[in-house]
Amino acid sequence: MLDLKAIRDDPEAFRLGLARRGAAGELDGLLSLDERWRTLTVRVEELRAEQNRASREFGRASPEERENRIASLRSVSDELGRLEPELADAAAEVEAVLARLPNLPDPSVPDGETDEDNAVLREVGDRPELGFEPRDHVDLGLAIGGMDLERAARTSGSRFVYLLGPFVWLQLALLRYALDRATSRGFLPVIPPVLVREEAMYGTGFLPTDEAQIYVTRDDDLYLVGTSEVPLASLHQGEILEEGDLPLRYTGYSTCFRREAGAHGKDTRGMFRVHQFDKVEMFSFVRPEDSGEEHDLILSIEEELVGGLGLPYRVVNVCTGELGASATKKYDIEAWFPGQGRYREITSCSNTTDYQARRLETRVRREDGNRPVHTLNGTAVAMSRTIIAIVENHQRQDGSVALPESLHPYLPDDLRILRPRG
Repeated sequence: MLDLKAIRDDPEAFRLGLARRGAAGELDGLLSLDERWRTLTVRVEELRAEQNRASREFGRASPEERENRIASLRSVSDELGRLEPELADAAAEVEAVLARLPNLPDPSVPDGETDEDNAVLREVGDRPELGFEPRDHVDLGLAIGGMDLERAARTSGSRFVYLLGPFVWLQLALLRYALDRATSRGFLPVIPPVLVREEAMYGTGFLPTDEAQIYVTRDDDLYLVGTSEVPLASLHQGEILEEGDLPLRYTGYSTCFRREAGAHGKDTRGMFRVHQFDKVEMFSFVRPEDSGEEHDLILSIEEELVGGLGLPYRVVNVCTGELGASATKKYDIEAWFPGQGRYREITSCSNTTDYQARRLETRVRREDGNRPVHTLNGTAVAMSRTIIAIVENHQRQDGSVALPESLHPYLPDDLRILRPRG
């Protein structure tokens, strides 16, 4: 969340930043609530001090004085009884407004509402000249025997898929490919829990803003994560980290879950937009002054991974309207999908500055005191979308798919080329 003290000190800077994200209207209400909370806090603290002082002096008072002091104490107690609930309510109201406010966008982020307003920074690689009408991943995957959509729909409903044989080996190869490259850059591999408590979702900024997209088990009050960013960010919740230990870098492999609320009719064919998918995620805890450089590092790893798979792609600077609540800046990598004839997002990386760390109370010990760390996240490989991009870009006219050489060390020899059955 945002720093309330900083908002008090320079409200205009926050008003301008929040206006770029369509949230400036909340600020005046927050400042009004904060003023009421501070006024109540001062009065309640005065009354508590008066109550304590009177209680200490009561034993030394004469019988006549005690009668007067009893009446005075009763008056103080009555006022405290009235104001303390008001103070708790005021604090909760301030917290609720702060929880809804997004992070301020970096000055380099373009303004806009949709992905059409994103700024394309560069295009890398040549789109394949197939010389024939490209098939999409569904036609290819069904012919190869790598997926079953019909039985998945029967078992679980729409937006689910059975991965079979060739696609399972391909996913496992992508896992090792991503882990080898991330760990070589200092990221510790982690298999995190995918059911988390509410405070983990809140701490990473997915609650309350993204509640409609999250699966929750009401009997246990546990949430299914949409990304391992959530448990990785919570790994150091409530801790004070030593400055010499930073940066701390993790790469998590997990199944992820997303309700896709509001996506009715969008990408319903195949496995581009599904409720359940696997992902390798990178996450970093860094010193505040290092987060910009770390963001560039994560992006460079993502580009290395995508480029190493022989996928043509472009890098975009995501506009204000498409940023997640916690991000100050976000890059997307969009691969070319021949079956769709357009670029689509397959990875992203975000700098969330101290927004998540304030919620999670993760700090770094420094000479000038304990301060919130900065946190960053980035997708190494989103399995389903990367599989789609690979099979569509590396397809051949006979319906086979020549898998990229970078994956050969992780594949059975007979699956370096995926061939149609029969």
